[in-house]
Amino acid sequence: MLRLICLLILLPGFVLADPSFWKNEFPKTDFSQRTIDSWGEILSGGPPRDGIPALMDPDMVPVADADLPGREPVMTLELDGETPRAYPLRYMIWHEIVNDRVGDVPVAVTFCPLCNSALTFDRRHDGQVLTFGVTGKLRASDMVMYDRETESWWQQAMGEGIVGEYAGDSLTTLPSWMEAWQVFAERNPDGLVMAEPDYPRNYGMNPYAGYDSRERPYPFFTGETPPHDIPALARVVRVGERAWPMERLSDGAEITEAGVTLTWEHEQASALGGSVIGEAASVGAIRVRDGDGNDLPHDVMFAFAFHAFYPDGEWMLSARD
Repeated sequence: MLRLICLLILLPGFVLADPSFWKNEFPKTDFSQRTIDSWGEILSGGPPRDGIPALMDPDMVPVADADLPGREPVMTLELDGETPRAYPLRYMIWHEIVNDRVGDVPVAVTFCPLCNSALTFDRRHDGQVLTFGVTGKLRASDMVMYDRETESWWQQAMGEGIVGEYAGDSLTTLPSWMEAWQVFAERNPDGLVMAEPDYPRNYGMNPYAGYDSRERPYPFFTGETPPHDIPALARVVRVGERAWPMERLSDGAEITEAGVTLTWEHEQASALGGSVIGEAASVGAIRVRDGDGNDLPHDVMFAFAFHAFYPDGEWMLSARD
């Protein structure tokens, strides 16, 4: 909601990035190091640093103790040898980053509502464990994260450092996926789910109601529309630098191409559709696996975001021999 309120205030023009302006907000950031071509690529999303509060070490409760609508989407993380965990989108949409630890692995579970990008990263980098927060800045409408240790800025949709000491570095992406709460709970009766955070938020409501049915993203995005007449807010399954339009995976389809298998598992409520998340229209829940059946890191993002961050990426538009 903060982004929407500030969007109305900032229209018709936006405050462009200026490292001298943001030095007070990020005193440790080394603004002399960057991978972006122009500071104008970064826009203020409205909220200041930590105005969208990332979470740290969230409380987890047993599946049996949770009461969530069955169709509501969760981000699922199932690391080998560890109890599976679910992070409900009803919380992620308000906090965008959860810093957690699963066994010995420190993780950052992230969700950018404006790009529908949901990725989980290993927080270990360069010999230390990073802790991530929300800068309040956007690039191509995607959340710019920062680590509290060096105040380097990171592009959420790619897991890449773009400003600061870690500019040009990459985080390790871990396999995670979105699925309906009921499906997670039935598969993992002994699993864990993130408990409701202790913040005054209207959890279960969608502050971006109707967003995924728009023809174009909010004016935070000023880039080119996707090629091949693909709607800007059509969902695509990104694996590496390839994108499969979700429409190829309707009706429970399975696709095996380029060494990966994409499967439409079931339907779940869209986190970005109706005002009440659990009552929103259905979208597909996708799993991506390799030839041995192992889950692979992937993203189900909007087409405009894939085109923005992977301009030379490959669009998998039709069946391959």
